[in-house]
Amino acid sequence: MIFEERSMTQPAAKVAVVTASDSGIGKASAVALAKQGYDIGVTWHSDREGAEETAGEVEKLGRKAQVLQLDLTQLPAAAEVIDQFSRSFGRLDMLVNNAGASAAGPFLDLSFADWRSTFSIVLDGAFLCAQRAARQMVNQGRGGRIVNITSVHEHTPLPEASAYTAAKHGLGGLTKSMALELSPYGILVNSVAPGMVATPINNMREDDAWTIKEPGIPLGRPGHVLEIAALVAWLGSDGAAYTTGQSLIVDGGFMLVNPQFKAQQEQAGK
Repeated sequence: MIFEERSMTQPAAKVAVVTASDSGIGKASAVALAKQGYDIGVTWHSDREGAEETAGEVEKLGRKAQVLQLDLTQLPAAAEVIDQFSRSFGRLDMLVNNAGASAAGPFLDLSFADWRSTFSIVLDGAFLCAQRAARQMVNQGRGGRIVNITSVHEHTPLPEASAYTAAKHGLGGLTKSMALELSPYGILVNSVAPGMVATPINNMREDDAWTIKEPGIPLGRPGHVLEIAALVAWLGSDGAAYTTGQSLIVDGGFMLVNPQFKAQQEQAGK
């Protein structure tokens, strides 16, 4: 594992770890939380340069940044990075489980290896990281926040992606169970469920959110990573102190789409 610590220009108020914060939603969430005064633990799987860039942006905001490699295919050992961040920073107040993976393909052709790999990263990894974070928060006695980045497919199937759909449904259920069990300790647990977002995983650049048209989405475009990060940042704020066990959907209205709406859109395009 590769670890790097950077200097701090002002005292840390709180600490957040954001997994897979080398790009996309993770990077935007890390920066948004830094703007709220959090020092940030940044993790990466294969893009160390991206993680360094995230850490640099955090530092420009006057916050402390630390970088660790996290490989959720190496479980349970990989989750040790959460404890390393806790020891290094001296505390942990928030965890954002953002790391994910998907194995696309028809259900009849899906291999068990791809099924297990998806579950290992999306669900097993999130469970282990959250458990480590929650234990630290309980020991601190000051409560905390855990946010699991799921997907609209926590609620509705993605065609030819049964492993991804099942894992995201599972993460949504885990979120609710954690929220119930951890509430006596003041630890709030929620999920953020994005719809289509302009990220490399969707073969889009961030600015494509403002230029690409998606007629199947009521708002007519993909989301921008900042629109997801804003909700993650809110969940880390004092304003979210009465919110737990929720799945907060940010999807441009995708979940509202029905055959009548689609027909209406097609008629309007004529």
